[in-house]
Amino acid sequence: MAAAGRPENNVDQSVPARAKLAEYLRERRRAAGLTYSQMSEAMGGRLSKATFERAASGTTVPAWDTVEQFIAVTLDEKDVFGPEVFLTRGHELWVRARRATRAPYYVRKAPDPTLLSDTAGFLRALRHQHVWAGYPTPGEMELTAGPGALPKTTTRRIIAGDALPVDPQQALAFLRACFIQGEAELERWLAAAVRALREDSARSRNLSKWVTAHEEMARQAREKDIASVTPLPGPKEQRAA
Repeated sequence: MAAAGRPENNVDQSVPARAKLAEYLRERRRAAGLTYSQMSEAMGGRLSKATFERAASGTTVPAWDTVEQFIAVTLDEKDVFGPEVFLTRGHELWVRARRATRAPYYVRKAPDPTLLSDTAGFLRALRHQHVWAGYPTPGEMELTAGPGALPKTTTRRIIAGDALPVDPQQALAFLRACFIQGEAELERWLAAAVRALREDSARSRNLSKWVTAHEEMARQAREKDIASVTPLPGPKEQRAA
């Protein structure tokens, strides 16, 4: 609950997606039974009481790091669900809030890489995926990708529509920084890149690298799909049971 004697202001409802994120954060705080001051103290002051209050106000979309720490400090060993459940839900709401406050009106759904056939369309789809991911900044994307994988200057050029990723590793780093993580979805993007580059003689010099990367991602997707299927017990196993 909020500090005694000073009731918490209502969540700003002017942007519904932003309000839902704030309401979720407040729900987590109430479940933990902490004040904003106690949350700040639990983190050793790394995030201030005012930062936590602002994150749950609904007047702004906080940085993901703030949302992540907000949820982390409210977790309890007694929670039936593990931390990933709460963090995943928080991230989903955060992306929606960023999208609602940053995305242009014309991006109404995530791009479908299976529909792409040329490099212009591939680059446009990368830009739309960046928008759909909530407009992560080049700095945020560089941190997500890891040292050297996605330089900010390169990211800015891709976002601006001035350049394609230089190789499949850079394309994968960009897509992962736009929150595409599954092997099956990444395989579809690499397949689109291979199709596009085959039709673009000016950019097809390194096509073999893209083909190899696509084949490897397709293999990983197949293996993950097989691993996720639980085989039915055979006659011997059924008799033993």
